[in-house]
Amino acid sequence: MMTVFILAPLVVPMLGALGHAVRGRHRGTAWAAAASAGLVLLAAVGAAVVVVDSGAYTAAGGLVRVDALSAFMLVVIGAVALLAALATPAYLRAEIEAGRATDRTARRHSLLVQLFLTAMALAVLAANLGVLWVAVEATTIVTAFLVGQRRTRAAVEAAWKYVVICSAGIALALLGTVVLNFAATHAPGGAGLDLASLTAHAAGLDDGVTRIAVVLLVVGFGTKAGLAPLHAWLPDAHSQAPAPVSALMSGVLLSVAFYAILRVKGISDAALGTGFARVLLAVLAVASLVVAASLLLGQRDYKRMLAYSSIEHLGLVAFGAAVGGPLALAAVLLHILGHGLTKAVLFLGAGRVLQLTGSSRIDTDDLLAGSSIAPVRGLVVRHPVLAGAIGVGVLALIGLPPFSLFASELGIARAGFAAGLGWLTAVALALVVVIAVALIGHTSRMLLGDPPNDPPGGPGAATATHRLPAGTTAALLGGLVGCAVLGVAAEPLATLLRLAAETVGGTP
Repeated sequence: MMTVFILAPLVVPMLGALGHAVRGRHRGTAWAAAASAGLVLLAAVGAAVVVVDSGAYTAAGGLVRVDALSAFMLVVIGAVALLAALATPAYLRAEIEAGRATDRTARRHSLLVQLFLTAMALAVLAANLGVLWVAVEATTIVTAFLVGQRRTRAAVEAAWKYVVICSAGIALALLGTVVLNFAATHAPGGAGLDLASLTAHAAGLDDGVTRIAVVLLVVGFGTKAGLAPLHAWLPDAHSQAPAPVSALMSGVLLSVAFYAILRVKGISDAALGTGFARVLLAVLAVASLVVAASLLLGQRDYKRMLAYSSIEHLGLVAFGAAVGGPLALAAVLLHILGHGLTKAVLFLGAGRVLQLTGSSRIDTDDLLAGSSIAPVRGLVVRHPVLAGAIGVGVLALIGLPPFSLFASELGIARAGFAAGLGWLTAVALALVVVIAVALIGHTSRMLLGDPPNDPPGGPGAATATHRLPAGTTAALLGGLVGCAVLGVAAEPLATLLRLAAETVGGTP
């Protein structure tokens, strides 16, 4: 049964991709992606239950392996993918009706998303660092076509920027993989690139060579995670990608890339002590928070606003990983899940706003004076359910109770002060407050005030649709409820989080 749980997240999306390739996309296959994501989530829960009871499990001749950390990441992938899949049919239907997509575009979109899920699942299930690198690179190839799906000038430029910067980062990670393999080859135990063996035999690795490898791997995978200084691809890619794809990229892909960093951190801590990875991750974390805070203050595009918020939250995740210890690492993992659910809700909501208004601009007089682009404002008047979901989502994103991001940020802060990093923790919290103020200010301009009198599409266009499609409503409410439940009743995940934190800390 455990073999089924491990292979299902790989096989099911592959079959979904094959089905879309053969049969195309029509009414009979429109909800196939939701079924696929649901099965991935069920398999992830089953794997997590077995891992908690019986420990890690290896399959497919040692190529794939599930432990507490990879099982938890599978849950994140399945949960966020389910939200995105529920909203996808209505999103694609609206795009086709507006003339921005065709049935062929929808077919290609559905096929690529299923391949995207397969690549992410392979990344967290890979037992070998080399296979993990291949899977992360595969996500770049697949999502590049999704980012440029609209084929506008901005979308194509964003796709190329994404490919060039992420490929540079992944090249660094490949070089780090080769260097680490060299260190393992010349160390007792012959661990090779097997992640469990590398962690177990890390004490025998050459310190100098391992330092070089760790820096290359962390910076390389950090590029894909959206950490500064190689973060510039993220705002363009997330703002230009279709809304369900943005939800997957921000809610899952960044976390999958950071999962690779957590694996590298486990090896680094065992080989070099905790200090080396702590300094490296702390620098990247603070730099990311500074970048996010400075750019969010003047942001006037709500999709880019959400993208910069992703840089902030991955910066917080990196800071928690730098702190280390059971409390901080458990909080990091809880933050990854809470951020994935919340950001999926917000990107799906933002995609619906863009379809209804035709604008991604936030209402700001100094920017829009003399502009022909109508700003987004007064959403609560014409689209109260959508506006409510976005408003509550932003409150969850800035870490207000009862949402899980409050608990995870509190856990990271407590662990930071307890670890003797009080001044650095205070700096991180101050930047988080600045970002929260910026997000509230920008969001209030979107939701409140008088709506434009004559939005794109002609008089009365914005009032034509008040009700959200059922799938979109289920995705928005499901994500918010899930994040709230995690904030007040995360006990079912407690053992899994503890075991996953121990795995990052070097306990296989």
